[in-house]
Amino acid sequence: MPASPVVRVVGHGAAEVRERSAASMATMNAAAPHSVPRIAERLSRMIQLPTVSAELGARGPAPFEDFAALIAELYPRVHAELTLERHTEFGLLFHWAGRRAAADGPLVLMAHYDVVPVDESDAWTHPPFAGVIEDGSVYGRGALDDKGPLIVILEAAENLLAEGFVPARDVYLSFGGNEETFGAAAIAIASSLKARGIVPWLVLDEGGAVVEAPLPFVPGRAAMIGVGEKGVLTLRLTARGDGGHASAPPSLTAVRRIARAVDRLGPGTFRPRTPRAISRMLGQLAGGASGPSRLPLRALGALPPVTARVFAALGGEAAALVRTTVAATMQSGGTAANVLPSEASATVNLRIALGETVQTATARVRRRIADPKVSIEVLEGSDPSPESPTDNAPFGLLADALAVSHPGIPAVPYVMMAATDSRHFHRFSPAVYRFAPLEMSNAQRAAIHGVDESVEIAALERGERFHRALLERLQ
Repeated sequence: MPASPVVRVVGHGAAEVRERSAASMATMNAAAPHSVPRIAERLSRMIQLPTVSAELGARGPAPFEDFAALIAELYPRVHAELTLERHTEFGLLFHWAGRRAAADGPLVLMAHYDVVPVDESDAWTHPPFAGVIEDGSVYGRGALDDKGPLIVILEAAENLLAEGFVPARDVYLSFGGNEETFGAAAIAIASSLKARGIVPWLVLDEGGAVVEAPLPFVPGRAAMIGVGEKGVLTLRLTARGDGGHASAPPSLTAVRRIARAVDRLGPGTFRPRTPRAISRMLGQLAGGASGPSRLPLRALGALPPVTARVFAALGGEAAALVRTTVAATMQSGGTAANVLPSEASATVNLRIALGETVQTATARVRRRIADPKVSIEVLEGSDPSPESPTDNAPFGLLADALAVSHPGIPAVPYVMMAATDSRHFHRFSPAVYRFAPLEMSNAQRAAIHGVDESVEIAALERGERFHRALLERLQ
């Protein structure tokens, strides 16, 4: 991959930025009740910028440029004392020099500031880009995905800089503006670090969270830390047939051929298998469990083939942990109600389980469809990540920071089912984890990419404590 264009800015406009920031914050605090924490006010302002990466053509880049300027305004020390590199149009990489030699490997804290679109037909309790603060929560698109996790990183860094803190290792804050559209910002940042021979000691991106009842039969709270993530594969299935009048159709039209192909790609397309991370997850949960759930958790942790079958039978998220999933997401074909189309197509999205690859998954789809007249085109593909260990110092650091911010809640490994920007690091960094240090109820998790996305202010404050502890305990 060619080297990405980089603009490097060092300590630029510190006095001007601080003056502008102070004036802006004074105005905001005068207009807002003093009982509203600063972190909530700042997140509200971030949400008010509609950084919808899928709508760049319609909205233009202005909200993204405004977001970068807002970081400079709200976090003047981060902006003035850290070195900022711009990678492509939407990649922001802040470098915080540590006390130790750079060769020791840095900490990379990741987040993204773009968000998914809002369906105008959905009824939100509060307008999605108003950033309403109410009843101890901040509401709006991006509150959890991923401006909330981003802001707790910046808050911790700004607060530590105010105390004159210098981290033990180099620290990079990597923020991408097109994660939701599989854009180039994180690719460019990862490629730049790799080209310079910089191998991160620890990479931490969004992913798991502090959740209630991590499995349907497991009570209690756990901090689910993604030690690996599934791959992504998007295929286009296309079939051609004889067009003509719909009054005399052949036995197998192009539309029917595509419908049959999609129907053959059911939940059983891929065999379930238990990745090592899921066995580790079950063992960890069993260690902290009591009562009737402890014995089945231990048994499942010790018997991966049984785990695969049980989780597959449970369906939903449990099934997605142990198998490659297939979902038809778009179909097209035809120009009129009474005309047979000569071509029909369907788009299929797969999330590839650990142990599979883009190549093997595509071959499996081809075998299941079993129709040589249906062509299969790979539109986009990314292999699953390798699993990061849990018996190493980086994972131990995450657990130590968690003990400060969320006492008594265990750090539990799992496999993340969605894709993150961190996948561009896991090919050359040995310790890549996916965890946002925020509490998320089932309803809040369902609102991600949905309706009424929100985050509790208390959760943001604990998230700041997590990152502060992470940086302070970095060795």
